[in-house]
Amino acid sequence: MDLSLDTREQDERVIIEIGGEIDVYTAPQLRERIGDLVDENHFNLIIDMERVEFLDSTGLGVLVGGLKRVRGNDGSLRLVCTQERLLKILRITGLTRVFAIFESVEAALAAEG
Repeated sequence: MDLSLDTREQDERVIIEIGGEIDVYTAPQLRERIGDLVDENHFNLIIDMERVEFLDSTGLGVLVGGLKRVRGNDGSLRLVCTQERLLKILRITGLTRVFAIFESVEAALAAEG
C-alpha cells in the first residue's frame, strides 16, 4: 500500500492529511515532508490520520521525531485520530501522554497553545 500526503495551510497551521500505511517503507516520505515544512519555517503542524490504515514502529518514530523538531522551534504537532486501532497503539506506547490528540481538524485548530 502506498502513502498519500496532502498538505494545506489553514489558520497559520499546516495540515498534513495522511492516507494509506505508515511503515518502514513509507515513513521516510512523511519524515521528509515534515522536515521540509520545518525548513520552510512551518512549526505548527496538524497530522490528520483519519485515512491511515496501518502504523508501525517506524511510523511512530517519525511522528516523535517530527514533534521534537517542531518543539525545538517553539511549535506544536497535533494528531487527529479517532480510529481505535491506532489509538490503541498510541496508548500502549505511552504516546497519548506525549501528543495532543483530537477528534477533528477543526478541534485541533481551535485548541489553545
